[in-house]
Amino acid sequence: MIRFVFRFVGLLLLAAGFVILVYDGAKSIVDQGLRVSTVGDIWANIHQNSLLALQPLVERFVGPRVWQALVQRYLLDQPASLVLAVIAAILILLGRKKKPLIGYARD
Repeated sequence: MIRFVFRFVGLLLLAAGFVILVYDGAKSIVDQGLRVSTVGDIWANIHQNSLLALQPLVERFVGPRVWQALVQRYLLDQPASLVLAVIAAILILLGRKKKPLIGYARD
């Protein structure tokens, strides 16, 4: 049952990443320049208060350098479609069915 949930959520995230990629492509055509939506931009558009609450939480428990060096650079500044595709791929791989064992009987 949990494998189904992993695959389902992974496919939903993959579809969301594709929608964001199409949106960025259409926006790039209209603006006649490259337009890439980052995770931080989309998170701020959806719920800015949670993004603002995350920074003091990370700085308090892990340290202020971690916010700038890791969270800001390696998560929030990355393209949203790429981040969603990577998370989706991980979930789909976690939810795949086991290969049948050859020569062994399963009970």
